[in-house]
Amino acid sequence: MSLALDDARKMLRDAQVICTAQQVDAAVARVAGDINRLLSDANPLVLCVMRGALVFAGQLLPRLDFPLEVDVLDVTRYGDATRGGELTFRAMPAAQVAGRAVLLVDDILDQGITLAAVREKLLGLGAQRVMTAIFAVKETGREKPISADFFGVTVPDVYVFGFGMDARGYWRNLPAVYALNEG
Repeated sequence: MSLALDDARKMLRDAQVICTAQQVDAAVARVAGDINRLLSDANPLVLCVMRGALVFAGQLLPRLDFPLEVDVLDVTRYGDATRGGELTFRAMPAAQVAGRAVLLVDDILDQGITLAAVREKLLGLGAQRVMTAIFAVKETGREKPISADFFGVTVPDVYVFGFGMDARGYWRNLPAVYALNEG
């Protein structure tokens, strides 16, 4: 169920800025530079994990200065919830994965369950290697089954939204990152 427009606006008013738009832009530029240095000769397949990575990928891809192929993968553990549940693959890439270097672009590395499962699925489809570019890594204090090869920012162990990450379906379009006030 979606929030009413007034509730969504209140959610933003009550939120705390975690990363400003300027910090977000600088992080994307740094990640792009790192990827350019490492993957410029790899002819990678870049997979954007829908929907969260849409904004990050949209700002990252124009900064990559080498030939690449782009496709999408739709997988979720969240739906409209703020806590992860069962993993659901809603769409697999149409592009050839087998024998390719794959750069998986995602919005956030939280517990790492989704990203690890996607990586294993892609390797099972014959990907030569799977690297990850994650906008935000959440500092949970717990061990994760996967780490990011490239990441933009670290965020505290709270529910964050903005820059592709949603809060109950809203605010993916924000240029900054905010912490949801769940009180």
